[in-house]
Amino acid sequence: MTREIAKTDQDSVQIGPVAIARLSRTDAIRRLLAVPGSGTRLAVAFANAHGLLLAMDDPAFAKALAQFLVLNDGIGAEIGARVLSGAGFEDNLNGTDFVPALLDAAPHGTRVYLFGARPEVVEKAAGVFAARHSTITICGWRNGYFGEDEIPEIIADINAARPDILLVAMGNPRQEFLINRLWSDLDVPLALGVGALFDFTAGEVTRAPSLLRHNGLEWVYRLWQEPKRLGQRYTSGIIRYLWKILCLKLSGKSARA
Repeated sequence: MTREIAKTDQDSVQIGPVAIARLSRTDAIRRLLAVPGSGTRLAVAFANAHGLLLAMDDPAFAKALAQFLVLNDGIGAEIGARVLSGAGFEDNLNGTDFVPALLDAAPHGTRVYLFGARPEVVEKAAGVFAARHSTITICGWRNGYFGEDEIPEIIADINAARPDILLVAMGNPRQEFLINRLWSDLDVPLALGVGALFDFTAGEVTRAPSLLRHNGLEWVYRLWQEPKRLGQRYTSGIIRYLWKILCLKLSGKSARA
């Protein structure tokens, strides 16, 4: 089977080396849920300013993302799209809000496997997902701490669970590199890299107020929560990202600046 990725200039915007699909929330959910049972396969990534900057800095990550359907996440992607193409996105497809909406819309019996986070977190998240989304079946979960020698066992466990949707929560770029690496051995139609979703779902990390989330400013709240860990990402990282966007605009190119 092959990945179901169809990117054209008309339905995507190029931000540096990353092509981000222009899809509304409704259209994105419809497109993803059409994959299981269709004989096609699709890997999905969410691109915020941090992820886009990583791709601009690391050709290997940019190459990996080229194998994904990439959706926009937050104000950084919105700014990049507006500056480089003159138009933003219809909806902010923040993965932490988008994935629960996807699961709400999933057909009855949709099988979901969770992979990532600490053991106690992924187990709690599995229970919360099962309680909140009555149509899905949590067919398995596995924490994100493992050695190289455990990978064959992990692949076998995921395949034995027969998931329709695989959620991988390890942060980027690790989750995208891992999905890309294991893809040919996994019998999974739809996989999504979901970052800190399990931590949010399990209540380990609190969400920003809805006003900040709806305006793409959840990063402000996250910076306030974890200034030491996220300080560089959301200060100098944002400055570097905006500078690269400006360089791309001035050069008239969408390649790395």
